[in-house]
Amino acid sequence: MPKLSRSRNHNTDGKAAEQIAAEFLQDQGLVLVARNFRVRGGEVDLICRDGPTLVFVEVRLRRHDGYGGALESITYRKQQKVIMAARHYLVRLGRDYPCRFDCVLLSDLSWRTLEWIRDAFAPED
Repeated sequence: MPKLSRSRNHNTDGKAAEQIAAEFLQDQGLVLVARNFRVRGGEVDLICRDGPTLVFVEVRLRRHDGYGGALESITYRKQQKVIMAARHYLVRLGRDYPCRFDCVLLSDLSWRTLEWIRDAFAPED
């Protein structure tokens, strides 16, 4: 059996983590609106609706804390990329919505290690 490359495993694990996060958030009452919204320079993993609020979700899987945990990996620069992509999404909708930025953190591919941080970061303006 061929051995999968590290990037292949990384991509597969990332998609699995996003699926786990999406299912969890839906179980919490959020409605999934979009996945992997990409624009030049940024991406939002999941976009959900929580009542009237649009929720832009960054999903992070970190199996080891050697370079910091999942939360530490969402740097200021990464936050700015997510915020920029969210702004593009809102422009495409053609109107403003209340919004927030959440993070879903996992240390393995199961719900038992999932941590949901609401309002994890916000635009500076």
